[in-house]
Amino acid sequence: MAKPLDVTDATFAEEVEKSPVPVLVDFWAPWCGPCLRLAPTVEQIAVDQSGKLKVVKLNVDENPSTATRFQVMSIPTLILFKDGAQVERIAVAVSKAAIVSQLQRHL
Repeated sequence: MAKPLDVTDATFAEEVEKSPVPVLVDFWAPWCGPCLRLAPTVEQIAVDQSGKLKVVKLNVDENPSTATRFQVMSIPTLILFKDGAQVERIAVAVSKAAIVSQLQRHL
């Protein structure tokens, strides 16, 4: 997967929780400056980790049920799911190296 996939409340279970590979979910909104600054990093992680990691984006304004379910209180928030369960949460815009470092122990 070379580009993050957009997911919704309706597609979240199929694309994330039932995925055979770990999934990094970027919880974001189009008005969020830090989210927009983090987007190229998330896209690069999708390219770099292709085959080992699926990367998806969920717009919290359009999909409030999933954001509420996972208690996303601030954005950007990145959550890594493995075997359908949340295994890592990064709730601040950090460097690509810091994100990859946290992800590596789960891949």
